[in-house]
Amino acid sequence: MRKWIQKKLALSERGSQDLIKGGLYSALFNLVMMMPVAIFIYALSEWIKPIIGQENSNINFIKLVVLVLISIVISYFSCSKQYSTLFLSTYRECANIRISLAEKLRELPLSFFGEKDLSDLTNRLMNDCTTLEHAFSHAVPQLIGSLISTIIILISLLSLDWRMGLAVFWVVPVSLSMLLCSRKIQKKSQLKHHEAKSKSIDAIQEGIENIQSIKAYSLKNWYMKDLEAKLDLSEKSQIKTELMASVFLTSAQAFLKLGLATVILVGGNLFVKGQTDLFTYLIFLITASRVYDPLIANLSNIAEIFHIELPIERMKEISEYKIQKGNSKFDIVNYNIEFNDVSFAYDSDEEAVLKNVSFIAKQGEITALVGPSGSGKSTAAKLAARFWDVNSGSIMLGDAEINSVNPEILLKNYTMVFQDVTLFNDSIMENIRIGKRSASDEEVLRVAKLARCDDFVKKMNLGYNTIIGENGSTLSGGERQRISIARAMLKDAPIILLDEATASLDVENETAIQGALSELIKEKTVLVVAHRMRTIENADKIVVLEDGYVREQGSPENLLKSDGLYKKMVKLQKESLVAS
Repeated sequence: MRKWIQKKLALSERGSQDLIKGGLYSALFNLVMMMPVAIFIYALSEWIKPIIGQENSNINFIKLVVLVLISIVISYFSCSKQYSTLFLSTYRECANIRISLAEKLRELPLSFFGEKDLSDLTNRLMNDCTTLEHAFSHAVPQLIGSLISTIIILISLLSLDWRMGLAVFWVVPVSLSMLLCSRKIQKKSQLKHHEAKSKSIDAIQEGIENIQSIKAYSLKNWYMKDLEAKLDLSEKSQIKTELMASVFLTSAQAFLKLGLATVILVGGNLFVKGQTDLFTYLIFLITASRVYDPLIANLSNIAEIFHIELPIERMKEISEYKIQKGNSKFDIVNYNIEFNDVSFAYDSDEEAVLKNVSFIAKQGEITALVGPSGSGKSTAAKLAARFWDVNSGSIMLGDAEINSVNPEILLKNYTMVFQDVTLFNDSIMENIRIGKRSASDEEVLRVAKLARCDDFVKKMNLGYNTIIGENGSTLSGGERQRISIARAMLKDAPIILLDEATASLDVENETAIQGALSELIKEKTVLVVAHRMRTIENADKIVVLEDGYVREQGSPENLLKSDGLYKKMVKLQKESLVAS
């Protein structure tokens, strides 16, 4: 059972054990809550003796007080154990779930993030985990406890009088069946609500991220109208989901209360016929008035358990997603990067971005990837670092195929500067230090000067201790790019991938940084993605891509001699510069 619960609810081994313990303590707590009924029945059995013609009542009040005190002590014990196993253990388990999901996200290939958006992943880590937190601390263990305690009470009552026992409990399986039959309907309704809610969250995030464009193009009315429509749809779907769940739930709860009426009718009939005595009849009446309370409460727990199926499936999608694996150790003969008939598509249903691409980027040389937009240049550079795995062909690093190497081990050999710069809401100093966490302040300042960061940092009151905001929001594009370049210089890895690394810089700063980069790339494998031909004038090799194919490759001098695509691109850019 533990293994089934662990798999079904996506729990750890300890989490499933704590959940079962919580269920058992909940069962104990439910049984303890029946002790006042038992004490009352004991007292009633003494009081009723004179009425039914037996010996005089012999109530021992000291015994009653002792029984009450014992019930209080057991209640305290079961309640404290229930609290520690349900709440404290659940909070620990949910914290571990969030940590494990975050760790798994770190290991996932970029193909996964291409399929999901930020708000959806954030919702899984926060809202879905919160939903499970409540279910694991309340609904699931209390339902387990309710079922166990109900079965124990059922066996006890059946042993006393099986006819009256069936009269008490026949409504239980019927009520449970009413809820279980509504499972698919509720799940379908919940899925629609989730989709509508996700769209409204995406719209809110989109509005915050694009507030400048919304203001600049006077799109406020259009945006608010669209957002209100999505919020209205989300609200209606939530009302529909909750209304549908409440219809089935209240119907099941109402039907459960028919058990008391059945006990009155069946018990009264048996009593009139002399097939049961008054005391037994009263026992079943008193029990029936109390035994349904935990079940009525836990019918709503079943509805809540139905609602956690979707969050569990969404988290399983992350936890069970196939990660890129490989050897933790590999022999590096050299740092040549070789593409052998590489084909790649971001999705199996889409056209390939790269088609049978073959070239070698040699150590100690600068290899430039050029071509029209959408030709696959940036994709090829990222494939070289195993951001994705190729569909066919192979990419070699020295004598090792990169698909056979653990991505984290592989990336230790790479320094990357891409167009999309990612910075953290921290100081400039710490953003640069990401390239090498053990670097001293002196090392950070040295590469910062090489990357021409001093030019703008000196103007800031706190200098390199200035906090730059989320993703460097307080900096210009060129300033952000220079921090990224300084970070790459600090890492000083043997392989360098540059994707328009100087695209956001003016001509003066670009020339200065190109000089700094020339010092960095000595004796290293350099793969450069470029749109501006003048940034790769000193490249040793040019690989020209078009529509995913390698159209030509060779030295700049040889390619200029041939009447190919590279020569046309150089000519067009020179003409545009002259015209400007």
